[in-house]
Amino acid sequence: MRRAICPGSFDPLHLGHCAVIHRAARLFDEVVVAVSTNPNKTHRFSEAERIELVLEVFADEPGVVVEPLESGLIADYASHREAVALVKGLRNGADYDYELPMATMNRSLTGVETVFLPGEPSLLHVSSSLVMEVAALGGDVTSFVPPQVLHAIRSR
Repeated sequence: MRRAICPGSFDPLHLGHCAVIHRAARLFDEVVVAVSTNPNKTHRFSEAERIELVLEVFADEPGVVVEPLESGLIADYASHREAVALVKGLRNGADYDYELPMATMNRSLTGVETVFLPGEPSLLHVSSSLVMEVAALGGDVTSFVPPQVLHAIRSR
């Protein structure tokens, strides 16, 4: 089985994330959406809430598994899960510049490759923080998030 890991905080999950995960699911037998909690970030949704939202959105997607990201190095986690690749979506050159050294380090540590998928052109401007900022200021984020996430945002 060819397994890939798609790591992220998904706080919240937006349509750009969804596009990358759907595309990865066509390339690999299994995609593990590994929901992380960064202690240096203030998360809007708890880890349990974020996992539940991703599970709801991908409930009908065969081959997509959702789980919390174990603490430690993503390369070690990928090795433990016997993944052949990490999947990262890229919106722009800044994303590439940020991700490339990590991809090289992860390959050096455990041999896991990183697959970069270019973002969906219509969603290149979308980020989790921007979605939450727009929503907090009363803007309509309907076209940027799945319905389950929209409901969760509006319930806050």
